[in-house]
Amino acid sequence: MTFLAHTLLTLTLISQCIPIQQFNCHQERKYMMDKQAHLTNWVPIVCPFTEWNIWPPPFGHPIFSFFPVLAPAVFKFYDALSQFTCPPSYIMTKKEARTKFPQLSDQDIKYCAVFYEGQHNDARTNIAIALSAAEKGAHIANYVEMTDGIFDEDSGKVIGVKAQDRISGETFEIYAKNIIFAGGPFTDKLRSKEEKEGGTVPPAVQGASGSHIVLPGYFAPKDMGLLDYNTSDGRFLFFLPWQGSVIVGTTDKKCDAETLPYPPEEEIQWMMKEVEKYLSNDLKVRRSDVLSAWRGWRPLAADPHAPPGGQVSRDHVISKNPSSGVTFIAGGKWTTWREMAEDVLDKVLGDKAGTCNTLDIKLHGGDGYHKSLSTQLIQKYGVSEEVANHLVKTYGGRVWEVVEKCKPTGKQWPRYGVQLVEGYPYIEAEIRFACQEYACTIEDVLSRRTRLAFLNSEAAQEALPRVADIMAEELGWNKATKKEQIKCAQKYLAAYGGRIPYEDGVALRFLAHEDAMDMFREIDRDGSGFIDPQELKEIATRLGNPLDDKQLKELFRTIDTDKNGKISADEFVAWINAEQSKNDVKRYLHATATVIFEEIDTDQSGFLDKAELKAVTVRLGEDFTDKEIKKIFKEMDTDKDGKISLQEFIAWMDKENDKTGFRKLLASNMQDNNMQGAWLDEKTPKGVTIKRKYTNSGSFLG
Repeated sequence: MTFLAHTLLTLTLISQCIPIQQFNCHQERKYMMDKQAHLTNWVPIVCPFTEWNIWPPPFGHPIFSFFPVLAPAVFKFYDALSQFTCPPSYIMTKKEARTKFPQLSDQDIKYCAVFYEGQHNDARTNIAIALSAAEKGAHIANYVEMTDGIFDEDSGKVIGVKAQDRISGETFEIYAKNIIFAGGPFTDKLRSKEEKEGGTVPPAVQGASGSHIVLPGYFAPKDMGLLDYNTSDGRFLFFLPWQGSVIVGTTDKKCDAETLPYPPEEEIQWMMKEVEKYLSNDLKVRRSDVLSAWRGWRPLAADPHAPPGGQVSRDHVISKNPSSGVTFIAGGKWTTWREMAEDVLDKVLGDKAGTCNTLDIKLHGGDGYHKSLSTQLIQKYGVSEEVANHLVKTYGGRVWEVVEKCKPTGKQWPRYGVQLVEGYPYIEAEIRFACQEYACTIEDVLSRRTRLAFLNSEAAQEALPRVADIMAEELGWNKATKKEQIKCAQKYLAAYGGRIPYEDGVALRFLAHEDAMDMFREIDRDGSGFIDPQELKEIATRLGNPLDDKQLKELFRTIDTDKNGKISADEFVAWINAEQSKNDVKRYLHATATVIFEEIDTDQSGFLDKAELKAVTVRLGEDFTDKEIKKIFKEMDTDKDGKISLQEFIAWMDKENDKTGFRKLLASNMQDNNMQGAWLDEKTPKGVTIKRKYTNSGSFLG
């Protein structure tokens, strides 16, 4: 078959697979890019090709085995769907790729195809939609939950809903001529309340999760992303610049939707592995590079009231329950949010709908926005360029209302705009402004007004106290409310992944990466920064598990992934985090706990008492109160015999909960001393000599 025939056949197949909604997507994308320029931007996305023929083929069709050859034509076809209103796709040679995307590996690249997609700050778009609706006369309410339906006694139809304000606890009733459920992946939970007690509704919505990790911005150019169209399990993988960082994300994986964003560790590891295929060998993606990790859910919907055989759809579904009179809408995607709203209102209102004019409406912040706005902001208020650009692309023409709340920094430059946390452009004035825009909780600010939780879970934790202080001022919280808000925010942030993995089997806690580095430094006796075969052999002997030459060679080859004859710290940490190493890591964590126990047990009784717990906090520069010591002792002394055994201490160290910060105090000081010799020796009271019962030396591997 000729190249032209291949191309025509491929385009025919693609056109047959594209429903009319796909063309509508491009119209809606144009609306967002043109009318909502303050919220959106174009991003070029690179498709690197390392071979001319791919097998097994992408998308499961043999013709796509020639996708590397056909890609330029396919992307031109994609441009045509938008009537060429997007920047044109183009070809980038291997040499050009080295210049424009220096992070790419250029060893096997034949060429790159580049196409454009629209990008937006989804949380801000959502708020802008709600505020625009309010400006047009809609009544909107945050943190109000439907608890049940109100039923007409005669017809049995739903004529309203019972609701509860989750902030104040107030309950009330809302009556309406028409009721629409738009609950995303949780729509079926809402639908269950449209039936009287004992009634059921057929399922209509499946959840599909997409996991994401966020990496430092240096992993990609600030204005160019990457698409892996042929991952190991067939899903798409995007690698895109986002909010100053790099976001890596997957497409749908069917599972039940959850309210917390906890990401599976196996998904994090999979994304890291897939990304490395295209990156330069000089740019390793380490587990500690993951600044944040999370999952989002989208609904895949089917009409339960349609004839049998209806398919689950990625496009939106609108369906009315003839018995309850309630309409629901589910499915779709961010791009088509406006079209979905138009369609569901047309369905509900029928002939009374009138003509929709929302294609002509700019969202909240659109009026007053122009490309020179950030420059004006810098000139008038003396904010930094980074902060100015962020504020303008978030608030658009309303940015002046935000900067009016700015306080002086006390610096020569920038003069205004106190940063919330180092390294990110969010400023304290945004928190005060957010409280005027329906922000009710610390979680709102850290995830949906700023994007700190999504960008860097540790930075969000760092910013939490200051956010709480400002919100307490603005919203009039008392001490009890503020304390509860902080507690809820901490629980929420704990559901995000970060630099340190959390596994169901072995808890690699807050210092797991540092623990692995301790192990590396202990093995690397000559301080070269690498482990050689002799050092590996010595550590095996010291651990009581000597290796013969064959075993040593196999183990060294396993850890030395780049096969350069030496083991780097990154290779060692990656090996430690691998599945087969987890039991060894757990044994190590128990060994470190044993060292800590022995050095707290100054009277060598084999047990810890309250006085010894109190003494160690003083020796480490943190004088815990008697009440705190009593609480810690109670947590440890599980058999209630008035003393803490080694086994009880290890079990307590294994727990993830550390409300008092005592475990972190112990482990961080141990890490700071690199586990060389007795980590508390220099902090031990005069006249006290530590004699170890369980370990042979001061080394944690002794």
